[in-house]
Amino acid sequence: MAVTLKDVAEKAGVSRSAVSRTFTPGASVSDKTRRKVEKAADELGYSPNALASSLTTGRTKLIGLVSNNFHNPIFLEVFDLFTRGLQDRGLRPLLVNLSNETDPANSVRMLRQYSVDGVIVASSTLPPSFAEAFKDAGVPVVHSFGRWSSAPHTHVVGIDNVACGRMAAQALVARGYTRVAFLGGPERATSTRDRMDGFLSELALHPGIAVSHSFADAYSFEAGRAEMMRLLAHGTPAQAYFCGDDVLSIGALSALQEAGFAVPGDVGLIGLNDMEMAGWQNIDLTTIRQPIAEIINSSIELVVATVADPGRYPEARLFPCRIVERGTLRQLG
Repeated sequence: MAVTLKDVAEKAGVSRSAVSRTFTPGASVSDKTRRKVEKAADELGYSPNALASSLTTGRTKLIGLVSNNFHNPIFLEVFDLFTRGLQDRGLRPLLVNLSNETDPANSVRMLRQYSVDGVIVASSTLPPSFAEAFKDAGVPVVHSFGRWSSAPHTHVVGIDNVACGRMAAQALVARGYTRVAFLGGPERATSTRDRMDGFLSELALHPGIAVSHSFADAYSFEAGRAEMMRLLAHGTPAQAYFCGDDVLSIGALSALQEAGFAVPGDVGLIGLNDMEMAGWQNIDLTTIRQPIAEIINSSIELVVATVADPGRYPEARLFPCRIVERGTLRQLG
């Protein structure tokens, strides 16, 4: 038989309400009573029922974690950091897989049914309106890796993808490439559009450099490989590519090597994210580092603050990126 709150109360010689207050954060209970209750609970092996506690506090401590790209290995790192960060704060993540879904209605409905205290939308491809749907439904929400805005309607934590596109273009110009290309993720994704816009706007300042662009079907190894194979089948590759994500870069690298092209001898590549795999010796990808851990910690901090104060004014937190030099671009002259 499971040990109950009543059992602890009888062993400690206190009321059941005293036991309940002992295990309710912020509730008033004397130090003497707390010690008696904790001693009795320890001896009996009692653990408070989180669901029962939520009926008393009105808080489930559930945070919905919503994402739509489970094909990208970077999200193994993202989910690891998010789940550990939430659990370290006494919160419980409720993971929602939105692969191939762009309508927020189903997610809002489901997460409200679970009475989540708040939601983190962890996606660089979903539009701002997706996170706004949760806010409209009265659910505290943070859009992590979302599209930056100086006047956001919901909390946004991420990077300036336009600036990253410019940074990639500047890196290729500095290395003397004269035929370059952007190989992005899904064309409709906000991150794809912003990274391409930054890349093309910077290269427009250099009329002597020929530039083209194309898109993969998804942010995945398979999609990056397939798009590079398609490009190779239609002619000579560019001298260098800014692939709008590390996993696309690694797929493109595979296709280039299989076709007999040396990287960076024949073709250069630069990615974005600096996921763990990018630094593996057989990949050695030059990339733009996105400070993922910092973004996640800030997102958790912000959702906790918003649960405590649902009227908190929407805030945009922007984190700087930097180039990580490895071995898939020419050396700087």
